[in-house]
Amino acid sequence: TDLEVTVRCSFEATVTKPGATTIPARKLISIVRELPTEDVEIEVDDKHVASISCGSAFFKVMGVSADEFPPHPDFKGQFTFTLEQGDLKQQLGLIAYAASTDETRFVLNGVLLSFKDEKLTMVGTDGRRLALMEHEMEFPKEAEGEIIVPAKAIVELLHALQDEGKVTIYHRENQVAFEFGDIFVVSKLIDGTYPNYRQVIPASCDERVTIERESLLTAVKRVSLLTSEKSNSVRLTFANNKVKITVVTPDVGEARESLAVKYSGKEISVAFNPEYMMDPLKRLTADEVYLELTDELSPGVLKCDLPFLYVLMPMRVN
Repeated sequence: TDLEVTVRCSFEATVTKPGATTIPARKLISIVRELPTEDVEIEVDDKHVASISCGSAFFKVMGVSADEFPPHPDFKGQFTFTLEQGDLKQQLGLIAYAASTDETRFVLNGVLLSFKDEKLTMVGTDGRRLALMEHEMEFPKEAEGEIIVPAKAIVELLHALQDEGKVTIYHRENQVAFEFGDIFVVSKLIDGTYPNYRQVIPASCDERVTIERESLLTAVKRVSLLTSEKSNSVRLTFANNKVKITVVTPDVGEARESLAVKYSGKEISVAFNPEYMMDPLKRLTADEVYLELTDELSPGVLKCDLPFLYVLMPMRVN
């Protein structure tokens, strides 16, 4: 634990004499990583010095009493929500990257989990783009609510969640816990009110383009090689079943590429941050994506065959 996020896990071992101790985490990890693939034996004396033996390797590490370790939170009697680990892992992966890293906007430094209307809605935003995912699930009306889970806890979850099995989410006033398999992840919640994300999503868009996801990703990746820190945008011009993707960077050069798309509307030219464009395209697995547009100053909305959407603010470029 770092007092904000706590991870507890358990596994089978031969316990000759029950007990508990606390060992410096980084030292223990670095030792175990280098040990040979044989059984590891840990023996702790009454001064909390841990002797670690594996094959011919031997280490002695100074520890402290387990009594000094912070107590583990108890979540009994709280509202619980259960869903598949694979679903939560996939869905968090599709939205977590959009959360803000700007510490001055602390309430955006996490992912919103909204349990309402028999749906779990997950949202990440930094004010310039927004990713949203919905998951239908059943829970009692009195369990409805919204929580903001810090990005640090989301990273731990994405590392630990498996593709199979259930995950149970426990929630109380200022904490949330995720239990799956032999792992229990507890996190403090971000205190604050999440912005009204619904008002950021355009009610309707004039035009809709169908694009092959992988082709769009690789084309944007190529032309963005000629962007710079001062000029970091790609322009997409849609007309007659074709999109032209262009980068013009003063003092660096220019790049352009064309792709076939399904589109027969008016000509629209709009500029986006290339990294923000590529982030969802890297994580989605759909063959095709749909980009909804109105004009060069209105947000673009990226959708696919999942209950997912991604709102991207355009960039003003001369």
